Amino acid sequence: MTSAKRIVLLLAAVLIVAALLSEIRARAIPVWSPQEVAVIASLSLDGLPELPPDPSNAVADDPLAIEFGFFLFHDTRLSADGLVSCATCHQPGNRFSDGLKLGQGLGTSQRNTPSIVGAAFSPWQYWDGRRDSQWSQALSPLEDPAEHGFEREAVERLIASDLRYLRFYESLFGPLPASGSDTDRVFANTGKAIAAFERTLLPSRSRFDAYAAAVVAADKDSQATTFSVAEARGLHTFIGKGNCTQCHNGPLLTNHEFHNTGVISLPGEVPDKGRAVGVREVVDETFNCRSDFSDDPERRCAELDFVRTGPELVGSMKTPSLRNLQDTEPYMHKGQLATLSDVIRHYNEAPDSMIGHNEAKPLGLSRREMRDLEAFLQTLAAPVESRGVFAR
Repeated sequence: MTSAKRIVLLLAAVLIVAALLSEIRARAIPVWSPQEVAVIASLSLDGLPELPPDPSNAVADDPLAIEFGFFLFHDTRLSADGLVSCATCHQPGNRFSDGLKLGQGLGTSQRNTPSIVGAAFSPWQYWDGRRDSQWSQALSPLEDPAEHGFEREAVERLIASDLRYLRFYESLFGPLPASGSDTDRVFANTGKAIAAFERTLLPSRSRFDAYAAAVVAADKDSQATTFSVAEARGLHTFIGKGNCTQCHNGPLLTNHEFHNTGVISLPGEVPDKGRAVGVREVVDETFNCRSDFSDDPERRCAELDFVRTGPELVGSMKTPSLRNLQDTEPYMHKGQLATLSDVIRHYNEAPDSMIGHNEAKPLGLSRREMRDLEAFLQTLAAPVESRGVFAR
């Protein structure tokens, strides 16, 4: 054999070995450092605390209010045309979202419908945080001409005319006031019953939570059978190079804060100012934590008292939970991104914001890393769990 042939064969062997080593590395299950184990444990649903009380809503956890709220949530009579209910946009079969770019009621909403699963843990409601309680939020769509298009006086009349509703109401809140004498109070109480039902909607354990338990227990066999290699690599990217936990942290994978991440507006639309407008609205809201309609005699409103303001909020939106992303596309505050891969690509590129300043920086992920990250995010899917009998 000539020396030239030997060199060719040697080079071929080197290339084969390099390819094999690359394949082995690609298939290797990550070895988690103590620091990474701690981060993974912090993301597990096992660490989710008890549902925080809502002092502003005296019936927040009352079983009768949960039942009343269930019926109100699904009642299309709470709309101008008799066809729209809360469940029209927050559909149980779609993880309490609707699968549309923008919510559709009597008309078209200004933003994408977020899931309300686990929303009771957030101090702010809506993409821009313009409401500071679930009961206050529940009232807004009822009077929105693009959603229910109803009136609070009509809510009062419906309760008075429906014997079952009247019994619910008076058992919870006392005698229904004479028509028109305290309409705002009846309206607020209606929102509190709806919120009582919504508080029962909680995320349940996903495949990720089982994997996290295996990581904490250093159970390699369970890790290998619970996650694919790609999913494990995706988790490694999520907590590492992807820097996703900067905003998507804790058991609900959200910091409940507001960030501008440079998501483009829909064609022909003026860029959405987001939290910069929402923060002003929540401070002035008739039914906020400081209002006479709060059931908390001490008006404990730390979130409002120390609310963050400033020009950095322009274009900022609330960090959504990453749990149950599956089947809730399209994504972002106006449904601008159709798929999870589109979302990952957006953050990988981190384009300049159309308004304000994009806080995100380009990630430099490879195609394989992006695919792995998407595979991991899919492991967060799980059935919606409810503490309320009437939520099923």
